[in-house]
Amino acid sequence: MEPDDLVTLATKTAEVGTDGFLVGGSTDLSLEKVDSAVDAIKETTHLPVILFPTHASSVSGRADAIFFMSLLNSESRQFLVGEQIASARWVKQTGLEPLSMAYLVVAPGMAAGRVGQAQPLPRDNPDLVVSHALAGQYLGMKYIYLEAGSGASNPVPSEIVRAVRNEIEALLIVGGGIRTPTAASEAVKAGADIIVTGTLVETSHKLKEEMSTLI
Repeated sequence: MEPDDLVTLATKTAEVGTDGFLVGGSTDLSLEKVDSAVDAIKETTHLPVILFPTHASSVSGRADAIFFMSLLNSESRQFLVGEQIASARWVKQTGLEPLSMAYLVVAPGMAAGRVGQAQPLPRDNPDLVVSHALAGQYLGMKYIYLEAGSGASNPVPSEIVRAVRNEIEALLIVGGGIRTPTAASEAVKAGADIIVTGTLVETSHKLKEEMSTLI
């Protein structure tokens, strides 16, 4: 997305009550693009900008914080701990605030699952998702993120969100497939502390109206 488009989106979403912005995603973004995106958002709003990186090479020192996350259901060491080791010293040097997070990809997973080489957690097995979430919490992670994947046809089931909420003390983030006020409301009612929307922001032709209803 071009900087001018980011400025427009950041302005509109900030006006309707967004609490912050995540910059990153499953695609392999260059550091230059991440820097540009962070700069564009920070020039427009005073809301926090948090990095959501796939690779250490795209960690920008211009953001406010970084989700320092481990994809706990990845089959690749790279996404469990490799990228984290590669970026750790840079995070310290830049002064980014590290927000420790267990990232859990729930089916279908979409690009997040493919890129992260994850074995998506089944939608009909809340106990397995809870076990992963507790493992993250016991490893010291302060945030648990349940991710259905950007562009998913359906969000993480409310039953899973509720089951995880009932068992953990960490902050619970839910994202992927949240396109409607109903979906957002159901996630919050089930126990989500934070919801993440991406596809809606990128594709909506009535962004302010839809976001204000969503929030």
